[in-house]
Amino acid sequence: MLIKLTINRFEKNAAILKTEDDCTVIWPENKLPENAKIGSVLLFNIFGDYASSQNNKGLAKEILNEILRV
Repeated sequence: MLIKLTINRFEKNAAILKTEDDCTVIWPENKLPENAKIGSVLLFNIFGDYASSQNNKGLAKEILNEILRV
């Protein structure tokens, strides 16, 4: 999913980003592209990492099983 955000303003060390449907995202200023300023448009590509999620579930189950066996 591709999301377009615009830098609305800066507060403290964060950028206040607005989506096209006026949702707000707070993003660390030091994680912005160089030369980003108010009005700059950013594209965020968001996707699920389902393999990592499954691995984390498996690890959690292993840990719980180990704890319960003790």
